[in-house]
Amino acid sequence: MYNMMYTPLEDALVRQTTFTEFRRHAKDFFDAVEAGDVVRVYRNGRPIADVVPIPPEEPAWKRPVARLMMRGARASDAVTQDRAEK
Repeated sequence: MYNMMYTPLEDALVRQTTFTEFRRHAKDFFDAVEAGDVVRVYRNGRPIADVVPIPPEEPAWKRPVARLMMRGARASDAVTQDRAEK
């Protein structure tokens, strides 16, 4: 099908291919990247690009947020007291 060499890069294997082969078999290479592989593209024997997967994004509701701090009484106590007065 097409030539492919593997080399180690930061604890991962990197698929190496020429620009022409990358262009001819782009779908296969993008499928490999989507599966977590890295593809290094060469033109005239020189590396010109590394195609790497995008790390999954954590949903907003799972991200840590800064806690709201107020001086004096806690906000929940103030709301509870206000509701009790009505």
